[in-house]
Amino acid sequence: MDSQPANTGNPPQSAPGRSSHALRGDYSAIGPDYAVQQPIEHYTDVEHDRWRRLYARQMELMPRYAVKEFVNSIERLDVAGGIPDFQRVNQTLDALTGFRIIAVPGLIPDEKFFDHLANRRFPITWWIREESELDYLEEPDVFHDFFGHVPLLAHPVFADYMVEYGKAGPAAARMNAIPLLSRLYWYTIEFGLIDTAEGLRAFGAGILSSKGETIYAIDSDIPNRIRFDLMRVLGTEFRIDAYQETYFVIDSFEQMFAETHKPFAPIYASLLQQTPHAANAILPGDSVIHRGTGARA
Repeated sequence: MDSQPANTGNPPQSAPGRSSHALRGDYSAIGPDYAVQQPIEHYTDVEHDRWRRLYARQMELMPRYAVKEFVNSIERLDVAGGIPDFQRVNQTLDALTGFRIIAVPGLIPDEKFFDHLANRRFPITWWIREESELDYLEEPDVFHDFFGHVPLLAHPVFADYMVEYGKAGPAAARMNAIPLLSRLYWYTIEFGLIDTAEGLRAFGAGILSSKGETIYAIDSDIPNRIRFDLMRVLGTEFRIDAYQETYFVIDSFEQMFAETHKPFAPIYASLLQQTPHAANAILPGDSVIHRGTGARA
């Protein structure tokens, strides 16, 4: 496998499409790896209450919409009571998969992000959204990063996928292919669906940390749902300003991990010469599970 959706540049910029505004985190105290100390003693009662309400709202949906491995892991982490203490959580994660989470002030440069993943560290924004942002947030906060991403870091195969993704980043950068690789992150780690015996379920963090998209991704007739194909995913644009127009569906985490062992360089070389597919496109070779009502043939 030859990237968090491309956070490129210094100072750090936002996910794909870059940030249109100044990042809100305080980057003045970062270390060389952009890590900071989690200010666990300084969260207010109001902020802990906001976490509890966000957590309870999402957990009502999880048994119906989330893959069971996610549900089992989030319950095992025991973080319903307030913003989690990263050090306590790390004791559980490290014992299961060797992963640790570290606090960061927000989005970080690609090369730092890749290095963290390759070394089984996942960066978590430490601050929580404001009350006015419960349903929409332009940058990831601690709720998105933790609730959406951390549970599956306890799953051995998914954790290994994240490591391989991190290792792949530098090679993609050398080929100017980070925009392509970022699509793999987007359509799996952030917005992936999985086919299970119980039906389609979500595992992507961008879905599972959002009440609206959790329901939309599984129940709505609007988006396409297409079986995962590596070249198709790497060649497909995405939107960051609305619910997804297409979701790609894996058969298993083992299938997703196996994709990391394919030679990416020839795929990059080919796709860099082509116009990307639109986010809502359905192509002749697609294995379509559901043709959305908003699809463009």
